[in-house]
Amino acid sequence: MSAPQSLADVVDRLPGVRVLCVGDVMLDRFIYGRVERISPEAPIPVIRVDREQAMLGGAGNVVRNLVALGARVEFVSVVGKDAAGRDVMRLVGELPGVEPHLLVDPQRPTTIKSRFVADGHQLLRADQESSAALDGVTARDIQGVIAEAVRDCDIVVLSDYAKGVLAEDTTRQVIAAARKAGKAVLIDPKGSNWSRYKGASILTPNRPELALAAGAAVDDAAAIAAAARKLIRTLQLDAILCTRGKDGMALVGRTGKPHLLPASAREVFDVSGAGDTAIAAFAAALAAKADLPTAALLANVAAGIVVGKVGTAVVHPDEIKRELVHEANVATEAKILTAAQAADQTTRWRRLGLKVGFTNGVFDLLHPGHVTLLRKARAACDRLIVGMNSDASVKRLKGKDRPIQDEAARATVLASLASVDGVVVFGEDTPLQLIQQIRPELLVKGADYTIDKVVGAREVQSWGGKVVLVDLEQGHSTTRLVGKASGKP
Repeated sequence: MSAPQSLADVVDRLPGVRVLCVGDVMLDRFIYGRVERISPEAPIPVIRVDREQAMLGGAGNVVRNLVALGARVEFVSVVGKDAAGRDVMRLVGELPGVEPHLLVDPQRPTTIKSRFVADGHQLLRADQESSAALDGVTARDIQGVIAEAVRDCDIVVLSDYAKGVLAEDTTRQVIAAARKAGKAVLIDPKGSNWSRYKGASILTPNRPELALAAGAAVDDAAAIAAAARKLIRTLQLDAILCTRGKDGMALVGRTGKPHLLPASAREVFDVSGAGDTAIAAFAAALAAKADLPTAALLANVAAGIVVGKVGTAVVHPDEIKRELVHEANVATEAKILTAAQAADQTTRWRRLGLKVGFTNGVFDLLHPGHVTLLRKARAACDRLIVGMNSDASVKRLKGKDRPIQDEAARATVLASLASVDGVVVFGEDTPLQLIQQIRPELLVKGADYTIDKVVGAREVQSWGGKVVLVDLEQGHSTTRLVGKASGKP
């Protein structure tokens, strides 16, 4: 999984990516007010309306999120010849960087979803819509627009809300045109029959949608992976990104282990439109040349932010960056473990078939020699625990003027490195007791040691583990850095 800085780099590349979005646009109306009494006509609350707000929903919300991330969008959809249709056109026209292709069908109403909200809670939602397929003329016009737009985009997003725009013929033609042009096609699917999505790149269902399409329960990660793989094979997809609500997301490819992403939301106020935010961030990241796991991680972060807002909201790049910094700090703190916690963690890793490595040191002033040791140690195993001498231990070993940095600072710096999966501070002069407690499969030290001089080597070898000596960057040491700082040669 990608480090937070690499995600920040992807966010910086989002402005200017070109996305073709096709789907069912809606007008989301929010009527806000207060409930102070029950109606005398029926046992229902009476809402005293304070204000109303209208915004783009459905595929329009995907476009709003793409624009908020800095993408340029060609948007293809259909509205009715009515007041709501005119509102949609006005709202789309106000979005920067959007080239709209909104066809008007006088025979169908613009989809409207009206939500009545009081005290932060939805009381009622009223829908005005038609799910009938487009008439032949409108469908042909849409297909013609799409054929032209595909050539100029980086990626294609189909936002299917089952309101008629993405009927089977249109969906198949979009997929064929995009694939012929070498463009990936991402689809937010609907319904139980996904045959019309055959040949797309990636589908982004939620868990109930995946269960419905697969005809199987998807109660855990293994079931999600099995159902997704079945559909990937049948529909000739590259991957499925399944949103799992409070459990986060699961990215399942054709082969390999699924990428399970825990939910990143700190508080959940409103899940409306979270799927739109997720597919927008996912598509924009892929258009910016992120790999699938990194794009999925960015989508997960974006969705975690948007559910903390009220209504069909959007996420901006600066919000994502702030969240990445927060998650990095939390992740760093979570890596600093007691010996008992490290032993429990390594046991869990082994149950997953992961090889645990161990190295140790003072790590007073982190320098290239340390970085090389840790990088090479992590490359030789699946998870790396670093034992670090406590302040008292360092004073006994190095003298009363050491360490330069206290153990809290040294542990925080170590834990911030992507090559380090856990840091344990030990108070003894050697890490032998810690090694015996976590029982690593791999013990790593610098090549300035010989195996017979490595503390814990005999013990690790006794339970079938290996000792590895790695070459280090020459000419680097904390003692030398301290000497230079004090003016000594």
